[in-house]
Amino acid sequence: MKTFTRIFITLFPLTIVAQEPTSSEKIQQALQQKEILTENSTVKNIAFESMGPTVMSGRVVDVDVNPENSTEFYVGYASGGVWYTNNNGTTFTTILDNSPTQNVGDIAVDWKNGTIWVGTGENNSSRSSYAGIGILKSNDKGKTWMNVGLSDSHHIGRILINPKNPDEVIIGVAGHLYSSNTERGIFKTTDGGKTWKKTLFINKDTGIIDIQQAPNNFKVLYAAAWERNRKAWNFDGDGKNSAIYKSTDAGSTWVKISENNGFPNGDGVGRIGLAVYDENTVYAFHDSQFRRKKDIKKEGDSNALTKEDFKTMSVTEFLKLKDKKLNSYLKLNGFQEKYRAENVKQMVRSGSVKPIDLAKYLEDANTLLFDTPVVGAEVFKTTNGGKTWKKTHQGYLDDLYYSYGYYFGEIRVDPQDENGIYVLGVPILKSKDGGKTFTSISKENVHADHQALWVNPKKQGHLIDGNDGGLNISYDDGESWTKLNQPAVGQFYTVYADNQENYKVYGGLQDNGVWVANHNAKIDKSWQQKGKNPYQSLMGGDGMQIAVDDRNPNIVYTGYQFGNYYRINRETEQNKYIQPKHELGENPYRFNWQTPIHLSKHNQDILYLGGNKLHRSLNQGDDWETISEDLTKGGKKGNVAYGTLTTISESPFQFGLIYVGSDDGLIQVTKNGGGSWEKISNSLPQNLWVSRVIASKHKKERVYVTLNGYRFDDFTPYVYRSDDYGKTWNNISSNIAMSPVNVIKEDPLKENILYVGTDNGLYVSFNQGSTWEPFKNGLPNVAVHDLVIQPKAKHLIVGTHGRSLYKANIAPLQEFDTKEMLFSIKNIKKRNSWGSTWSKWLQPNTPKLTIPFYVNSNKELTVAIYSDDILVNTIKAKAQKGFNELTYDVSFSKKGRKKYIKKHKEAVIKKAKNDIYYLPKGTYKVVIEELSKTFEVK
Repeated sequence: MKTFTRIFITLFPLTIVAQEPTSSEKIQQALQQKEILTENSTVKNIAFESMGPTVMSGRVVDVDVNPENSTEFYVGYASGGVWYTNNNGTTFTTILDNSPTQNVGDIAVDWKNGTIWVGTGENNSSRSSYAGIGILKSNDKGKTWMNVGLSDSHHIGRILINPKNPDEVIIGVAGHLYSSNTERGIFKTTDGGKTWKKTLFINKDTGIIDIQQAPNNFKVLYAAAWERNRKAWNFDGDGKNSAIYKSTDAGSTWVKISENNGFPNGDGVGRIGLAVYDENTVYAFHDSQFRRKKDIKKEGDSNALTKEDFKTMSVTEFLKLKDKKLNSYLKLNGFQEKYRAENVKQMVRSGSVKPIDLAKYLEDANTLLFDTPVVGAEVFKTTNGGKTWKKTHQGYLDDLYYSYGYYFGEIRVDPQDENGIYVLGVPILKSKDGGKTFTSISKENVHADHQALWVNPKKQGHLIDGNDGGLNISYDDGESWTKLNQPAVGQFYTVYADNQENYKVYGGLQDNGVWVANHNAKIDKSWQQKGKNPYQSLMGGDGMQIAVDDRNPNIVYTGYQFGNYYRINRETEQNKYIQPKHELGENPYRFNWQTPIHLSKHNQDILYLGGNKLHRSLNQGDDWETISEDLTKGGKKGNVAYGTLTTISESPFQFGLIYVGSDDGLIQVTKNGGGSWEKISNSLPQNLWVSRVIASKHKKERVYVTLNGYRFDDFTPYVYRSDDYGKTWNNISSNIAMSPVNVIKEDPLKENILYVGTDNGLYVSFNQGSTWEPFKNGLPNVAVHDLVIQPKAKHLIVGTHGRSLYKANIAPLQEFDTKEMLFSIKNIKKRNSWGSTWSKWLQPNTPKLTIPFYVNSNKELTVAIYSDDILVNTIKAKAQKGFNELTYDVSFSKKGRKKYIKKHKEAVIKKAKNDIYYLPKGTYKVVIEELSKTFEVK
């Protein structure tokens, strides 16, 4: 089973600090290594089937439309590849699956020659904006791709092609997200990507997020520089180097045009988007991080208390508050019932609580996200080529960005109307008076969070909008929209399968909530006729982890970001909010964006939930007890929740044997239900995100851990196993091609089989991690965030962050024992509909029987199917070394049918409408060389 010559199993006795960004050279080597591993992989033919869903889609980053035919266009998804349509979005085909990545920042198309440019690495700066591998180029409409450079760019802001010279291309590089680097700024090629010249470089932390050309004059270009610095605990999306630049020589030289001329300057300048109407008329959309002027309450303003009042209030002032006024504040802000005016005042008198605690009680990472008093979105305009700028509107554009404008920044101008502009945020707004006033064009079937917009230069009102929920098209300037969500490009954080016979699959998605469907749900457009999609939404927001009560599959635990969890009764449609709450006077619990939960297999009433401490409920989340002190390093100052638990696992062998991991690199274990805790991560690489800790199903002492350095731009795969409760660790990352690891799963049947999901694909090991082999068939190079195995069905379900869900039959992997094998074949049920359809104009219903087998070398085989001693059919097959699957349509050969009828004279074998004779009910034997297995037609 060894497919790569290097084997690493290392015991780490010393502390290792691993926070260095991975070099582009190592990443390129890893891509080559992955290609070789895949070519030699024995599991490359294991088939993965897309399970959808498609209804909620995923984040769009760009749309490129044929200027001569608006029904033909390409769509780039943040982590879901590039898709093509030539029928106005009725159907799409993927064109990036044969490339090493699905991570897209921007696309540009030379429509005359069919050349496509893809800047890999999303131009947003979100929690899951994956780095790219440089610039990909295709000269054959996406059939093949070549990497033409800028491999250390990580994130691409914009690509522009000179319409009159397709070899002249300008690229804005945003650069690394989590570290400083020099390959950022503006790059130009005049030879189609063979060579590049850096024409604008500001510094190692300032890149280019947008470039736009003047219509009909490629010499005049405008660019937006963005200074940003992201850490796991903080995001600083502004700086004095964020500015607007202009070129009048097609990007060869640049001049800053936003300094002391009406456009903001200084440390508060955030992300900028540009829209160019003509050479001199430009709109700039700015995420201002300058603080708002403090409102001074006027006489007659509301007398209600706010949390800001308590931050400066003395004890004396607090005790003088009227109970009615204080109770109003407590009730309106959701304080627990036990906190009412009389007893809160007593707590303040005794000194156990301070007035400021009534403000701190409400301040967690989620509320602070919306509390930040910045100016936010604003629109500026120049009519003299950037000599002067003027804000187009009075006051604030509230409820457009909130405090995460870094996630947006796109603006468009109607090429036929200088005063027609569109700004993209949580809603999408349009203005017909040059930005003085705005109206929303978000509608009921358009997802929030808008990322890309194409405005037809020839037909006013024709828009194509890309958002976090996919794609929409309008022909009436946004008054109504059609949804174009055919591709399965959902960004899943988590996946779960319950234990029902016809099991259900649950998943939590980026900005698209939690959904559920039967595992065999049909993913096509028939639901639009029926009126109900097979996937049902359970929860909004960013969908998080799911647990289902094994005793009652209607009891579901799930929620959204920052630990907001619910217990849902799907039968009664009752939802109960169950997040643990800190005591007044305590610091608020810190909850990770992806807060972990764990439903105990020992007692399904017992639920664990991790903040910075571990909480346990003995009654399904109704009440909570805290069973640990802070299990992290205590957090860091910043605007992102940090110092939080990320993963929980309880041993199936012993109640109360629990492992937890944190985002700041700590792994701890308790063997007595939280009575005492032991840190077991000292000998592992430090400060990394613990993406998984898994207590083994096969050995009580065994535990697995994966660490993730993505938030340091460290792409090393960190995978470890301990056979002594974490006292010592073995490195089992072995030959996994360099890519951060998100998840590890044990096979429930075979203890030597492990599965690992990385930011660039899925691997399996048959030898406890000594060697790993990548899957390929049907599964692109996409980020794998979560895995679940349904043990009865023997299905491996893959939650990808960009291509929705996949499943594969892993029964052959579980049966395999190193020699050539023919694996168990599932029985098939006889249908009268085989070979027929209700209309001759439709494709007939054709049965498919999968015959799985394993061979030790590439060879041509003859697969024989027998009924007793009668050879009823033979199939020729080209097999590759490793696992193979052959599809058989359960039919007779001509000779086989004659022999069968000769022996079974009473048998009635009718010809189907497609002129094929299918096997009758009975038991049959499949023979490959010396191997045989039976199956039944029932």
